[in-house]
Amino acid sequence: MLEKYTELLAPIYQFLREETPQEWVDEAKKAENLDVILLDHMHCELKAAQSAAFLIRRYVIDKQSAKQLLHWLKPYEDFTYRNIGDGCFSDGKNTLVGELTVQADNPVYQDILDKMVRLIKEELHHFEQVLDIIKQRNITIQPSAASRYAGALIKHVRTFEPAALIDKLIIGAFIEARSCERFAKLAPYLDEELGRFYVSLLRSEARHYQDYISLAQDIANQTDPVRFNVDERIAFFAEVEAQLITSDDTDFKFHSGKPTL
Repeated sequence: MLEKYTELLAPIYQFLREETPQEWVDEAKKAENLDVILLDHMHCELKAAQSAAFLIRRYVIDKQSAKQLLHWLKPYEDFTYRNIGDGCFSDGKNTLVGELTVQADNPVYQDILDKMVRLIKEELHHFEQVLDIIKQRNITIQPSAASRYAGALIKHVRTFEPAALIDKLIIGAFIEARSCERFAKLAPYLDEELGRFYVSLLRSEARHYQDYISLAQDIANQTDPVRFNVDERIAFFAEVEAQLITSDDTDFKFHSGKPTL
């Protein structure tokens, strides 16, 4: 199933300090845990879109554009968090956001906007795909509390700029890379339909992690690449992320650590 993706996955395995523990795979492949995996996966896709939108709003676009961006995500958030709507978004993910205005004449900011808007569209598309699978399998849609994973990474974000932006971009890269790695780990154990779906996500997730890293490097290069050394921060977050993935975790989720249920 994954033979064609060896070259694609190789940089992911290099980037991540540790592979997913087999204990997590063994728990995730159990039929009784499929509901948990799919529901948390659906929430993760929306959170990925929201995180990208936050970066655009916080750093790149003006206030009016920020309102347009929030309006774009609102139907998805209403359905997921407020139980508003039926989960049919027409072509919502491809809704024309309009002319989002970059705050400053800065080619890096324009690149952030372009890459993050594309990422948002793709994550919303994945959200809709997972939701369709959940509906087809008659899984009850319910809230899914966030795991410790992202919050524990964000705690280490530096408090001054552009260091904070660089750290947030690097964290985005780790979340996307880990998602890609877990899709690949889990796909061979799933039924054919779901396995093929998870494999189909690998290429976009791999590109997302690379986009985040290239943007972090561009920001550093534009200011002071010695002072804001991206490789050093990648190494730092690699250690933090590896500890989260390999340590015991009582809350089983898509990005959780070693299950101790």
